[in-house]
Amino acid sequence: MEPGPPGGSRPAERGPCLSSPPGADEAASASPLSAARAEPGRRPPAVAAVLPAGGSGERMGVPTPKQFCPVLERPLISYTLRALERVCWIKDIVVAVTGENIEAMNSIIQKYQHKRISVVEAGVTRHRSIFNGLKALAEDQPDSKLCKPEVVIIHDAVRPFVEEDVLLKVVIAAKEHGAAGAIRPLVSTVISPSADGCLDHSLERARHRASEMPQAFLFDVIYEAYQQCSDYDLEFGTECLQLALKYCHTKAKLVEGSPDLWKVTYKRDLYAAESIIKERISQEICVVMDSKEGEEHIGRLLEEVLKSELNHVKVTSGALCHAGGDLQQIILEQCYNFVCVNVMTSDFQETHKLLTILEESNLSILYPVVVVSVHFFDVKLVPLSQKMENLMWIRGFAKEVRKRNILLYGLLICYPQDEQKLQESLRQAAIIIAALIKERNSGIVGQLLVA
Repeated sequence: MEPGPPGGSRPAERGPCLSSPPGADEAASASPLSAARAEPGRRPPAVAAVLPAGGSGERMGVPTPKQFCPVLERPLISYTLRALERVCWIKDIVVAVTGENIEAMNSIIQKYQHKRISVVEAGVTRHRSIFNGLKALAEDQPDSKLCKPEVVIIHDAVRPFVEEDVLLKVVIAAKEHGAAGAIRPLVSTVISPSADGCLDHSLERARHRASEMPQAFLFDVIYEAYQQCSDYDLEFGTECLQLALKYCHTKAKLVEGSPDLWKVTYKRDLYAAESIIKERISQEICVVMDSKEGEEHIGRLLEEVLKSELNHVKVTSGALCHAGGDLQQIILEQCYNFVCVNVMTSDFQETHKLLTILEESNLSILYPVVVVSVHFFDVKLVPLSQKMENLMWIRGFAKEVRKRNILLYGLLICYPQDEQKLQESLRQAAIIIAALIKERNSGIVGQLLVA
């Protein structure tokens, strides 16, 4: 049985860098591989990755192959590519897809600005697809355009939550032992039935492990193994580590993996993956306000209430002055949730500024960005009916920015003079904001809410 999705959330996956081409952000950051570089006389291995993605998704029960099924309206394979792509020491990523899906794969690469990706045609089986990917990296092929790596990672296109530390562990182990693979404890006991459908024997669960991905190999080891493979192995084999053992006598080092290595197999797994991604990108909120005295004051109050009510979420703030310069660092750090404070205004100037900055940043290429436009007003000065009428523009405007993957919501809050009532209004607003950000429901963009 496949292990289920992990119970806890992990740090959000980073998006594209805004000060350099998307996909280059992690290349400038420190990597755990630097530890290997630091050891005297130890040269870091050249690493590439192969993703077989030619499956039909038969077990998913949907017409679209599971690797192309949308999660938050983005193909699942794009998340897996990004997980590998953000590891700067993986130099090339080869994806094997069926001939009929090559054009679609190239469109995904272009739309989501993936880098270092090469596409090859998949074979009729998983092993043949992997072999085609390895051939693209081999120097003995006439049309080879990529450099042969020292170590190659093989990973599933439908395991989107692989982390860099696991990739690093299998690469280092493969460099030393020739082959390595991630494993996890068995969730269920494995039994062997007899020919008449009765129990023959069962395995002692504590002594066995489930083989997972990623796996890594010295390139020459796994390439030689595939070159020697029988047709039977290429057609019916499932385990790359076994091929390295069978044909190259290379015993793989087994590395304990994390719960995040689970594989999207069934339709319900898509919903689990979406839930995990939403959880990850909901862990930070930026409160955006102008530097005007009244607006900054109420913005700071809202920021403090959000911190108090949402103690598991990082709450930061940014100013809209100087053409949004103060927001650039926050956007660079890939915050996908913004609360824009508007006090006693009807022209929504602050919200317009923020949306312009976000559209120019391309932040929403990988994930939907949530913007909650919060409007405080004094009911004694502005009738509620008038304020509601002024806010109706959000519905239409939300439809426009939705095309750029920005989810815009409007939240109307009465600004009472009584401090206690104000705190209660802010507390209710914090609850509503948290729900909007966590749910990320594109079906209610622009809905007007009153606290």
